[in-house]
Amino acid sequence: MTMDKNTTPQSLVIVGSIGLDDVQTPEGEVRDALGGAATYSAIAASFFTPVGIVGVIGDDFPQTHLDYLDSRRIDLAGVERISGGKTFHWAGYYDFDLNVAHTLDTQLNVFADFKPVLPDSYKKASYVFLANIDPVLQLEVLNQVEKPKLTVCDTMNFWITGKRDALVEVLSRVDIAFMNDAEARQLTGCMSIVKAARAIQKIGPQTLIIKKGEHGALLFHNDEHFSAPSYPLESIADPTGAGDSFAGGFIGYVASVDDISPKTLRRAVIQGSVMASFNVEDFSMNRLRRLTCDEIAKRYSEFREMAHFDALEDASL
Repeated sequence: MTMDKNTTPQSLVIVGSIGLDDVQTPEGEVRDALGGAATYSAIAASFFTPVGIVGVIGDDFPQTHLDYLDSRRIDLAGVERISGGKTFHWAGYYDFDLNVAHTLDTQLNVFADFKPVLPDSYKKASYVFLANIDPVLQLEVLNQVEKPKLTVCDTMNFWITGKRDALVEVLSRVDIAFMNDAEARQLTGCMSIVKAARAIQKIGPQTLIIKKGEHGALLFHNDEHFSAPSYPLESIADPTGAGDSFAGGFIGYVASVDDISPKTLRRAVIQGSVMASFNVEDFSMNRLRRLTCDEIAKRYSEFREMAHFDALEDASL
């Protein structure tokens, strides 16, 4: 069964996994915590604009989680609950190198047979984000949307190795792609991240965003590039979902201003960095649950000050 149908056209639609996570880090652990790429992305995006989410859950997915998503202006018409099934479940841990997640167990459950079906109201979306799922499924979504203004995809090394041809086809059809530096090198065989970015742009997306974790992010747009710093955090509790929160903040901001100019894309990278920096401060969505728009605005201003060096140089001359 699907959630209640919404007939209002969605400006932003996010497709991906909705799950439950068991996570251990040096700061503690959680079990059966709200997780999934689409979930993190949608919650981060919802601070900027309403979102429609497409995914699948089992009978074991708590109603309290659905109520929270609904409270965040996240439309659930695209969420299907499979009777008698169990929700996608990931278990993993992080050592002191918080850039590396160690998987203990992955149970696909109902996600193994996930076939994204977009409600009619989602097919007219102006902005579409394909979270990190099988590129074959990403292609199925692209075949369902009608005339999106901007399509964005995320991927990972598993798909580069196992579904390369499908991934290349996805990249040939989207406007913006997200991946980390290791994935960009793996896909292209280029050690230089600049050469790798140019090679990926030749496949299709005019814009590529390289996520570098605690080292920030790089935006390649046409022949230009922009480097965003990371936020210096005093403590990191749980890096799970940081990249998804980054992507959600990025696409959510772009959809909210309804503009895809280079200036907007640069600002969106910073907004994505802001959302990722908050996300890692606590486990699961706990920090995002407490987050306020004032906190987002304050940290965005801090990011601007971190990247603004001309005034400091002038003052020292």
